[in-house]
Amino acid sequence: MSPASTGASTRVDAVAPAPAVPAPDSDSRMAPGDPGYGRMRLALFLAGVATFALLYSTQALLPLISGEYGVTASEASWTVAAATGGLALFVLPMSALSERFGRRAVMTGSLAVAVTIGLLVPFAPSIGALVVLRGLQGAALAGLPASAQAYLAEEVRPKALVTAIGLFVAGNSVGGMSGRVITGWVAQEWGWRVSVAVIGVLAVACAVAFRLLLPAPRHFTAGSLRPRVLLGTVRGHLSDPLLRRLYAIGALFMTVFGGVYTVIGYRLTAQPFGLPQGIVGSIFLVYLVGTVSASTAGRLVGRLGRRGALYLAGGTTAAGLLLSLAPALPLVLLGLVLITAGFFAGHAVASSAVSKTATHGRAQASALYQSAYYIGSSAGSTAGAMAFHSGGWAGTVGVGVLAVLGVVTITVLGSRAARAAARREPVAARPVAAR
Repeated sequence: MSPASTGASTRVDAVAPAPAVPAPDSDSRMAPGDPGYGRMRLALFLAGVATFALLYSTQALLPLISGEYGVTASEASWTVAAATGGLALFVLPMSALSERFGRRAVMTGSLAVAVTIGLLVPFAPSIGALVVLRGLQGAALAGLPASAQAYLAEEVRPKALVTAIGLFVAGNSVGGMSGRVITGWVAQEWGWRVSVAVIGVLAVACAVAFRLLLPAPRHFTAGSLRPRVLLGTVRGHLSDPLLRRLYAIGALFMTVFGGVYTVIGYRLTAQPFGLPQGIVGSIFLVYLVGTVSASTAGRLVGRLGRRGALYLAGGTTAAGLLLSLAPALPLVLLGLVLITAGFFAGHAVASSAVSKTATHGRAQASALYQSAYYIGSSAGSTAGAMAFHSGGWAGTVGVGVLAVLGVVTITVLGSRAARAAARREPVAARPVAAR
C-alpha cells in the first residue's frame, strides 16, 4: 500500500534522524595501544636505568676506593654524596630549562653529558678529582627526573599516567640495583675502575636507545626563563596544600629507604649472620621487587584510590620494618622485600599525583618533589646510621616506623581536607553522582 492511500506523510523519511556517530575522542595524548606508547615507555624505562646506575655506581666500591687513594670511609663516601647532592641542587634549575627548551631536549642533553663524564670517572687521578666528576655527573643527571615526569604528564592521558610513571620509577629501581650489584661483582675480578667503566658503557647504550625510541612531544608549550616567573611558579606550587603533602610523603618514604639500605650491610656482616661482603652486595637484588610494585602502582590507584594506595604502601613498609627485627635471616630478607615493595609503590603513587595535580609548571612541581625526595634520602641515611650506632638495628627500625607514621598522618589529614572541601562546595556545583 502506498503512503498516499494511508494518509501518511511522504516527508517522514526526509526528516528521520541519521544514525548516531560517536564523537571523536578530543584527547590526542597517548594511551595504551596507541602508536608510540610502547616506545615511549621503553625509552623512559631505559632513561631511569641509566640515571640510577650512574648515580649509585660507586656505592658498592667504597672500600676499594678507600684502599687505592688511602682515604677514610667517610671521605670515600663523598663520591656518592656529591652525585646525589648535585642532583638535588640542580633539579630545579634543570626543570626551568626544560620549560623553555623542551623536555626531550633537556633529557637528551642531560644523559649525553652524564654518560660522557661517566666514561671519564675511571681515569680520576685523585679522590678530589673523583668527587668533582661525580658532583658534575649528578648535576647533569638532574635534567632527567623532573623533565621525564613533566613529559609524561603532557603526553600521556591521565588514566594511564600512574602506570607510565610507575614504569619510569621501575627503571630507577633496576638502575639502582645494577649500579650496586654489577659493580661489586666486576670489581671483585678487575678492580673498581673497570667496574665503573662497565656502568658507563651500559649507560651509553641506554642513552642512545632512549633518544632513538622517545617520540617527539606534541603537547609541549615553551615557557619563560625569567627568574620572576620561575619564582612565582615555585611559590604557587609550595602554596598548594596537596602538593606540599605529596612532597612530604615522598621525603618520608625515602627517609625509610635511605636509612634501611645505608645500615643493612652493617647488620648482615655482623653476628649472628656474619655474611661475606659479596653476598651482602647482592642483597640489592631485592630492588627487583620495587620494579614490580612501582609498575603496578597504576592498578593499585585504580582499585583503592590514591589515598588507599598510600595506606597500603605505608602498611607494607611498616610490616617489613617490624619483620626485619627477627633474628632469623629468611625473615630479615622477607622484611626487606616488603620495605622495598612498599617504598617503590608509595613513591610511584606520590610522584604521579604531583604530575596530575600541577596544571602548569609541571617540571618545577616535579623538581620540588625530587628535591624533597633526595633531602629525605640524606636525612634517612644520617638518622638511620646514628640510630644504629646508638640503639642497633632496632634504632634504625624506630626511625623508619616514625617516618611511616608521618606518611599515614599526612594522608589522613589530606582525607579530612578533601571531605571539608566537599562540604563547602555548593550543591549545584557538585557532579550529579556526588549529590
